[in-house]
Amino acid sequence: MNIKFRLIVMNFLQFFVWGAWLISIGGYLGGTLHFKGSEIGAVFSTLGIASLFMPALMGIVADKWLNAERVLGFCHIIGAVMLVWASTVTDPSVFFWVMLLNSMFYMPTIALNNTVSYIVLEQKGFDIVKDFPPIRVWGTIGFIAAMWIVDLMGWKSSNVQLLFSAVAGLALGIYSFSMPQCTPVKSQKEKSFLVSLGLDAFVLFKQRKMFIFFVFSMFLGAALQITNAFGGSFLESFTTTHPDSFGVKHPILLLSISQISETLFILTIPFFLRKFGIKKVMMISILAWVFRFGLFAIGDPGSGLALLVLSMIIYGMAFDFFNISGSLFVEKESPSSIRASAQGLFMFMTNGIGAMFGGYGAGLVVDYFTTNGITDWQSTWFAFAGYALVLAAIFPLVFRYRHDPEGLHSGHHHTTI
Repeated sequence: MNIKFRLIVMNFLQFFVWGAWLISIGGYLGGTLHFKGSEIGAVFSTLGIASLFMPALMGIVADKWLNAERVLGFCHIIGAVMLVWASTVTDPSVFFWVMLLNSMFYMPTIALNNTVSYIVLEQKGFDIVKDFPPIRVWGTIGFIAAMWIVDLMGWKSSNVQLLFSAVAGLALGIYSFSMPQCTPVKSQKEKSFLVSLGLDAFVLFKQRKMFIFFVFSMFLGAALQITNAFGGSFLESFTTTHPDSFGVKHPILLLSISQISETLFILTIPFFLRKFGIKKVMMISILAWVFRFGLFAIGDPGSGLALLVLSMIIYGMAFDFFNISGSLFVEKESPSSIRASAQGLFMFMTNGIGAMFGGYGAGLVVDYFTTNGITDWQSTWFAFAGYALVLAAIFPLVFRYRHDPEGLHSGHHHTTI
């Protein structure tokens, strides 16, 4: 079988496993198991907690002792077992710990999946920069496909979504063992745990612009978790007022427009970065978050459906312009000796600390606006929009960066502050 096709299958399943529950679980926990907002937020914070240290740990294992494709396989199989266990749990605190164990084995697979893809493409003589993105885009397609199946099969409010994800994870775990061998590279230099975490890149914090950039990365990383955790519950809250609307019957299909938008906006990033530079692109992203949350506040699945759809489309810009552009900015501004660590630090701040802070914080905000089990979603979304608006007001004042359109072509180019 063609190796590119095999990598497409691997990338498709990698995100299919996640898409099967990530967007729909909030509705199941809130609607079916009656978890409080803070308890749902805590479940989403497990992604952040696990991201603080597990990808680095598993990276060391794959770098030193075990083939990367085997580490990927073991992680998916253990993760699948945790999802089966989670499907039997109804107690909030037990559910938190089981999902933390699942996250500890799933989160490292995102980087491992990339590592295996890179090594295999390199072994076969392909150009990674040219050939990996068209393969990776199938990951997002897998994520969307899983969301659609869960919605159309009516599993969004039941534990079946967790079992469905577990089956896909088990299949991917076994499939990973069949990939070409990705043996550990015996490097001359010992790589410490701190290096793998990206913590040796903390030297970048000495530069004012990098310090401010990473702090804002953390705050924007927090925004990412908010709609993942509560988008489904919000749409399902309209069952009494708009019971027959598309958004209430198929909330996950409606939310999937966000992921579809994401795949399209990725393609526009080179143009926007070249034309406007990182500062303006980050501003566009922060303002997009204001609109993302604000449109949720004023939209509804009835006459306000267009506002919700617009919010989903804007999400692609909000997410990509910060996540992908931020990664490219870090790549450009970091000395080549700590390039990998700098990316690790960016992940640590956004998917680790940011996601943890976002999960817990969003849950507390939802609880604050909830009385007798009824959430005032409009005030909740306005509060989140206000949060993004404050970031938008402060960011241009404190982040000083002069854009050089030529700098993007000349490899590592350091701009003066």
